[in-house]
Amino acid sequence: MNVTARLSIVFLCASLLFPVIADSKDLKTVLPAKISKDDAAGMLFQHDSMKATTHSDGHQTESVTTMSSSDGKFSTGMYRSGKTRFEISQPYGVNEFMYFLSGGVTLTSSDGSVMTVNAGEAVTMPKEWTGIWDTEGYEKIWVIYASGE
Repeated sequence: MNVTARLSIVFLCASLLFPVIADSKDLKTVLPAKISKDDAAGMLFQHDSMKATTHSDGHQTESVTTMSSSDGKFSTGMYRSGKTRFEISQPYGVNEFMYFLSGGVTLTSSDGSVMTVNAGEAVTMPKEWTGIWDTEGYEKIWVIYASGE
């Protein structure tokens, strides 16, 4: 097929699609989500969307979601926790990547194996994980995938 014929097909397709695109008033600009150096240093916890929680054991957490996918299965954000220790006896429930900015956590899996994750390190938790979560406190960037299964 020659160049003129190819260009004609491209312009025909574009002209057929243009009215659909031009008439769509529901289209929103979707932007990437960024966690800046200042955000990672703690400024993100000053954001209006920050959720502070005092848990039944008295420890406090702060959480900010920076992005949620349109299907609700993927999200990112930052989380801060004070000292706590709790057992996760039911599966964790989501696949989560965590990068620790400060503090850390000791994870004792149900089989007795122990893993310590400190500031500057990352861990990926499978949704099936069970065990004990023990921390003196931390701040982390998190990425969660929840398949809904």
